[in-house]
Amino acid sequence: MREASAFEKVAARCWNLLNEGKPFTPIFVMGTMVLFQLFFGVSSWQALSIGVVYVLPLILLFIKYDFPLLLRNYLWIPLVAFLMIWQVNYLSLWLFALGLYFFFTVFFWGTIYYHLRIGTTLWNFTRFWKLVLKNSDSTSGNAQEQIPKFLLILGVWQLAVDSIELNGWLIPSLEELGWFYLGIILFTWILHHALFDWKPKPYDTYTKDHYPQPLDSVSDRVIVIVIDGMRKDRYEAAHTPFLDSLKKNGTEYTLMETVYPARTVVCFTSMFTGTYPMEHGIKSNMVWNSGSQSESIFDSLRKVNKHGRLLGIAHLVDTLGDDVDTVTAVMNNDVADRHIVEKGKRLMKEENPDLFVMQLISTDQTGHSRGVLYDDYIEKIEETDALVKEYVDWLQQEGYMDNTTVMVCADHGQADGIGGHGHLDEGERFVPFFMYGPSINQGKRVEEKHSLVSMAPTIAHLLGTPFPEQSRGRILTEAIRSSKESNS
Repeated sequence: MREASAFEKVAARCWNLLNEGKPFTPIFVMGTMVLFQLFFGVSSWQALSIGVVYVLPLILLFIKYDFPLLLRNYLWIPLVAFLMIWQVNYLSLWLFALGLYFFFTVFFWGTIYYHLRIGTTLWNFTRFWKLVLKNSDSTSGNAQEQIPKFLLILGVWQLAVDSIELNGWLIPSLEELGWFYLGIILFTWILHHALFDWKPKPYDTYTKDHYPQPLDSVSDRVIVIVIDGMRKDRYEAAHTPFLDSLKKNGTEYTLMETVYPARTVVCFTSMFTGTYPMEHGIKSNMVWNSGSQSESIFDSLRKVNKHGRLLGIAHLVDTLGDDVDTVTAVMNNDVADRHIVEKGKRLMKEENPDLFVMQLISTDQTGHSRGVLYDDYIEKIEETDALVKEYVDWLQQEGYMDNTTVMVCADHGQADGIGGHGHLDEGERFVPFFMYGPSINQGKRVEEKHSLVSMAPTIAHLLGTPFPEQSRGRILTEAIRSSKESNS
């Protein structure tokens, strides 16, 4: 399997400008106005350019604030207020924008993009439009959030353009517009302070404040298998005999909570630094080479001359750097995880790491392209089960499983619609998580709530390395057998 090329890494960052909802909104609005002018020429380019100034407060507001889940319903109130105050009719512009939006999301993204990247059918649009309408996450594919946003910005922009052409720079309704903006800002602030209350409560102290630094190793090796985007209730509905056997013969955490926002790069950074976005600085999938601001478990391993590797997608390089071996995400989704497993075998032979993390991506990609409530998603989880069995059996045959702890988890779940994840809709918050190995208690279920930030300090405890400096997670001690039990 080839690595992600330099071009693919740049392309992945650029794609996030269109995927993440905050940058998408201004890009889409600007593009719509330019295309509308090119096709219909209803305004002067000068007025159009000046009009940008009058919509900047709205654009900046929507860049700062998400309106996920139930908050998106309130976005229609400013749009209705705009229509009531100015009583304008920009139906042709709005219909043009709606057509462009659904062409981009349903046909370009949901059909052409996924067909070229992972091999979905060219008929994917017959399902994808339903997923766009149901999607609750703050991405470009959340129609219920994006539509009122771009209709409002386009309406205000056209209002300003019309007035500029009649009156010049200072439009007569400037004072009205100022009060309108002030009302929207106040409305938004109240919404986010009164209703945005579903974020997980973070640990407010550090791991080292509760546990002594590890001195001796419990396991010789830790292998982490992250099944990206595997929704917990859909995993439990699938036929997964091998994963179930690991869970049954190990320790399962039934309320393992992901971090907020539940984006892949954010989650991986939190899992392997042991802390939250407020500290490691990664707040979305869009990371422009800034890297994590917190020490990772891979840094901790180097302090005691141990070695760790992560095999994952190109996005992860931007936060975990040279500790990542990248895999290309541009290949048929039916063979992607097969190639990842084969590369995982080669890396084990070539590098023999003390910590090896492998990210399987096909379940996540199926959820995004085909939805989580269809048989396609269940079938992909079942295929993943067979691949994990093959990999663990190979590790056993090659002698890599002696005194090895295996962790299996998802980085986040997925919601209805296009498998959205980020703001912890139903299906996103709690993820499958279980541990297996000679040092792990058998047949145990831990039903207290825990957080994925506990992964890094637990790995440190198992491998006898210092905790990452900013780690806040708690060691998953319920799963780890005492030395007396391990020797019996």
